[in-house]
Order: sequence, then C-alpha cells, then structure tokens
Amino acid sequence: MEVVYITIGVSIVVAVFFFIIFIKSVKSGQYEDMYTPSIRMLFDDELVTTKEKDKKEKSTK
Repeated sequence: MEVVYITIGVSIVVAVFFFIIFIKSVKSGQYEDMYTPSIRMLFDDELVTTKEKDKKEKSTK
C-alpha cells in the first residue's frame, strides 16, 4: 500500500513540474503566433525558374 502513496506523490510532483514549465512558456510568448504555422508549408520550397527546369529536363534525356 505504501507503493501507491509513493506513486501518487511522485506523479503529483511531475505534474506540478510540467505545469510550471507550461506557465513559463506561455508567459514568454511561445504560443502567441497561431497563424504562421498553418501557412508555413506554403512557403517552404523555393520556386524553380523555367531555365533550371529546362536544364534538368535536357540532362535526363
């Protein structure tokens, strides 16, 4: 039965630790920008010019 009390105590300490880390990250502004991650995938790749496309097509033939 003592193991249950120890397990509950340890889990409460871990939960408080993660809660404190969460509060610090919110206060530091980590979760302020909610719009950019949704459009980031649209701007990851660089645009390939038509000259580069032509060179790649000629080299594969």
